[in-house]
Amino acid sequence: MKKSEIGKKGSLLKKRKWFGVNMTFYFSLIIVLEILLSIGIASVLTYAFDEWFNLFDYLQPPVCIFIIGTVVAGGVTIGFNRFFLVPIEKLNGGMDKVTKGDFKFRLEKDKVVVREFRNMYDNFNLMVAELSSMETVQSDFIANVSHEFKTPINAIEGYSMLLQGSGEISDEQRLYIEKILFNTKRLSNLVGNILLLAKLDNQSIQKQSTAFRLDEQVRHAIMLQELKWTEKDIDLDVELDEVTYCGTEDFLLHVWGNLLGNAVKFSPRGGKITVRLQGVGEEIVFTISDEGPGIPEDAKTRIFNKFYQGDGAHKEKGNGLGLALAKRIVDINKGAIGVENLPERGCQFTVILKNS
Repeated sequence: MKKSEIGKKGSLLKKRKWFGVNMTFYFSLIIVLEILLSIGIASVLTYAFDEWFNLFDYLQPPVCIFIIGTVVAGGVTIGFNRFFLVPIEKLNGGMDKVTKGDFKFRLEKDKVVVREFRNMYDNFNLMVAELSSMETVQSDFIANVSHEFKTPINAIEGYSMLLQGSGEISDEQRLYIEKILFNTKRLSNLVGNILLLAKLDNQSIQKQSTAFRLDEQVRHAIMLQELKWTEKDIDLDVELDEVTYCGTEDFLLHVWGNLLGNAVKFSPRGGKITVRLQGVGEEIVFTISDEGPGIPEDAKTRIFNKFYQGDGAHKEKGNGLGLALAKRIVDINKGAIGVENLPERGCQFTVILKNS
């Protein structure tokens, strides 16, 4: 280990030690001052009230001091809480926002009295700024690399389709070409999803909100998946209320398509998929349920993470970005998405949007 690193670690340990000493001193001082101030102010007020209102004619001096002291102690405690506990609560709230991915949040230190708290706020803001910078660099890198992938992938797919249409290839060669096309389409979908995620993360989507018939969009998503659910002989039970919604129309189509595609993928042949769209008060509720194997309990909290795929048997049919995209789009529209297993079999996804 280098001497500079040892020096840095030693300096950090000293700062931590002095921070602990200072905070212990501050809180000890708070307790002592609170007791002294409460007793002193209560005594002064008690005798002042006695002089003005003859308080001792009704209550004994110790009782008066106790009552007034309790009130004063409450006021002093509220004052100290404002200076010492409120900054800690704000710091805790800030850390909660950062853990949820909000790297634009900053703590204001103008009204913070204690120097150690101001230093903590400075360090917190510096940390969040560094995290924000790293997130931007990572997102830009992924978006740029994914964009560069599209051209060669499209070229491979195009030439493979030309070879597939040729009559001079053997059955074995045709099989290889089909596999090449299948995997290039998977890569193309993956790159498209990554670019869409980058667009959602780095662009102000709210300006693109438009009013449209949500039930018609869901019907359109179902028709786009017609080939898939007819191939598996799946029965669709669809009931859609007439609902007009103001949101990101193009992006929301990805949500319905992904949820329906997953339901078809995990449903058994000859199974049933139930789709409902209802306007409930100020909310719009969309549900889709299938008769598949359901979702393991330990996977429920991770299925909306990027690249997570809980079912190994279907990994060759997806890239683990569909539900992450769906959640991001729903979040942008200030809605919520969740999943639960049904009592008998299968699972149900629920999307709730604000009916504004």
